[in-house]
Amino acid sequence: MSTDFRPRRSVLYMPSSNEKVLEKAKTLACDAIIFDLEDAVAPDAKPAARDAAAAAVASGDYGRRELTIRVNGADTGWHEDDLRAACAAGPDAIVVPKVDSAAAVLTLADQLERFGAPDHTALWAMVETPRAMLHCEEIAAASPRLNLLVMGTNDLAKELYAEHVPGRQPLLTGLGLCLLAARATGKAILDGVYNDVRNTEGFLAECQQGREMGFDGKTLIHPGQIDGANASFAPSDHAVADARGIIAAWEEGRGRGVVTYNGRMVENLHVDSARRTLSIHEAIAALNS
Repeated sequence: MSTDFRPRRSVLYMPSSNEKVLEKAKTLACDAIIFDLEDAVAPDAKPAARDAAAAAVASGDYGRRELTIRVNGADTGWHEDDLRAACAAGPDAIVVPKVDSAAAVLTLADQLERFGAPDHTALWAMVETPRAMLHCEEIAAASPRLNLLVMGTNDLAKELYAEHVPGRQPLLTGLGLCLLAARATGKAILDGVYNDVRNTEGFLAECQQGREMGFDGKTLIHPGQIDGANASFAPSDHAVADARGIIAAWEEGRGRGVVTYNGRMVENLHVDSARRTLSIHEAIAALNS
């Protein structure tokens, strides 16, 4: 089965000001890297980090990983220089924080065009404010250049005056609204970061929650989180076998009116879900081959 699905189970933020970290990233099993120019970089290190991120993208040393650059926000003095450098580097995507309106997306898409971003360079919008939650469908639909939403759960919790608690009850409304927006507009969406890198049990529980909700993957802040995210957002062996069985039963029973598999009635929607599961499985296998 051919597929254009791109795995984004594990998307790791890497501070572009740290040469040692950038070198280590070449060996990590993450699906994608966000070379960060924003939160993880001190103000006086931002120009050098900008150059380092552009060089990393152009190096060809990161294999099949999807490479992106997170620029500083539009309300900062670094934003335009970051965008120009990122467009010239031509990463797979440019990640922009604090996107909270369709107008902001249109402005960014225009800037990418004016600054000469290649056609393959997509826009990833970080949605991390109450306003963004309430306008997420408009944001997601604003431009074909935008192909992915990134949940900024730390900033969202701050803006809501909410606490970080197991199960993320204070954030579920926002998470759900953005998931609805992504699926309504055909865009991918990544879950936010988990802050306590020592709490493996809590991290895996949040990965499971994100997968069950429907997220495509998770943004990460530490290499130790990669394996857990990769396993959590990949179809299990049981799910793959089940998908193959459903498709085989459907094809064998075509024209009979009613098709069953392991005692369950099979309809078009089940077949569509099974085909998506196999598409994800095969894309991951191709990434690892």
